[in-house]
Amino acid sequence: MASRNFFKTVRVTILLVVLFFVGMNSWLTQLRTTDWDDTLWVAVYPINGDGSPATQTYIDRLSRASFESVETFLSTESQRYGVSVSTPVTLRLAPQINDKPPAPPANAGTLSIMLWSLKLRYWAYRNDSFDGPQPDVQMYVVYHDPNLSNRVAHSLGLQKGMIGVVNAFAAADLTERNNVVIAHEFLHTVGASDKYDMANNMPIFPDGYAEPQRSPRFPQTHAEVMGGRVPVSELNATMPKSLRLCRIGDATAREIRWLE
Repeated sequence: MASRNFFKTVRVTILLVVLFFVGMNSWLTQLRTTDWDDTLWVAVYPINGDGSPATQTYIDRLSRASFESVETFLSTESQRYGVSVSTPVTLRLAPQINDKPPAPPANAGTLSIMLWSLKLRYWAYRNDSFDGPQPDVQMYVVYHDPNLSNRVAHSLGLQKGMIGVVNAFAAADLTERNNVVIAHEFLHTVGASDKYDMANNMPIFPDGYAEPQRSPRFPQTHAEVMGGRVPVSELNATMPKSLRLCRIGDATAREIRWLE
């Protein structure tokens, strides 16, 4: 019994030491990448999430232009906040990845989440197919055929490790809606927090509103990108069809160091 407890303590200690050094490296990386003195390089890695031929056809047709609206959105919004670099983010399309990222743990305990985070970072290291400069942020986009499923798993963006996993639909008419999710998860990687109620997905007033001072308050015309939806009434909100209907609010701008 004492021997088992000893080895358990050793394993936990080693894990904590690894997490400390990983955390320090992540902290230094975050400081460097959010000073916004230089353009951040973001690599987008497509993955066929359901193995369907339709999904593969969609992936085969992807190009850098498929994600151009993300660059345009971030550039336009950064200029509103007086960011010095004219192009804060450049996206590049990496070759397709065949391996799927590890799923988040069903058990939301602290230790299991830490282990999964390390596993995801190691998986991303092993699945970096980008042929170019080392990207600052890695966005893995897992595509699904909407004719096979009309719902996908929750997407996520990790500030520690600067990795995003986006679950998206493989349909041309949903490309721009996918880009809303990509922009949302990218902003997580540079420090932005969610600004919607997890229980009902409604944007939280005022930080989750693009136009909190609007009078009358409803309907709003744009979504705060971290709020995720356009509030049209007290109880209803719609998913924006494109980033043209999104804004970055002051609270998000402060979190990503665009605003003091």
